[in-house]
Formats: sequence, C-alpha cells, structure tokens
Amino acid sequence: MGLLDSVLGQVLGGVQAQQQAPSGSLGDLGNLAGALGGLLANNGEVGGLGGLISKFEQAGMGDVIGSWIGSGQNAPISGGQLQDVLGGDVISHLSQKLGVHAGALLPMLAALLPTLIDQLTPRGQAPSEGLGNRDELLGSLSSLLQKG
Repeated sequence: MGLLDSVLGQVLGGVQAQQQAPSGSLGDLGNLAGALGGLLANNGEVGGLGGLISKFEQAGMGDVIGSWIGSGQNAPISGGQLQDVLGGDVISHLSQKLGVHAGALLPMLAALLPTLIDQLTPRGQAPSEGLGNRDELLGSLSSLLQKG
C-alpha cells in the first residue's frame, strides 16, 4: 500500500495543516488507507461511490457530492453534516478501526473526502461501474499518484 499511503500522505498533509491537527493524530496511513478503501469500495460499508452518492442524496446533499465529482470547486462539508450523511454506525466503525474518537475523525474526513473523491473522478463524473472493489480502488489511487 505504499503508493496509496503516499497519496493519502499528500492529501492529509494539507488537511492537517488546515485543521492544525497534531502529526499522527489518525494513526498510521495504512490504517487510514484501509478504512477509506473499505468505505469507498463497491463492496464496502456504504456500497461504494454509488452508495455514498445515494446517502448524500437521501440527506438532501446531492449537490455537495456532485461538486466533488464534477469539475469546478468542491463544496465544503462539516463533520456534523458528514455524520448525518454516513450515520453513526459507519462513523463509529471507522473510529474504532482507526483508534480515534469520532470528534477528531469527522473534521479530518470532512476535509479529506472532497479532495479524495475529486481525484478519483477526474473526468467529472462517477464511473458507471463505481470505483471497484478494495483492490481496484487501491489500484486507481496508485494510478493517480503515477500521473502526478
């Protein structure tokens, strides 16, 4: 997972600077990569990108995730809004997986997800087949790094 760690490290470096979070506050990047892979993979916790889009639409925030996927500026989301979208069970599971309190995890996810989804959808639309399973998702992130 070295390449995925590098992508997440670059994104998290900017997020941590924005949030002024202490270094290492989310544990090692391998755990974070695994958690995000589990969240965004087609067979993951929310049913992949399509499931995530559905959750945003059900919460009345389809325009927010649409801005992350489409071209243009990414709309912001707060940790509280993200908790409303994902639900307490998903947040609790991610928190336990990463060994951090949800209060620390939510602002980081709120800053990280828009950039990550934006980078995973470079053509400005969600792939019809989704982002794939966890291994395919890790491959996509590795490809992004090689292009950069």
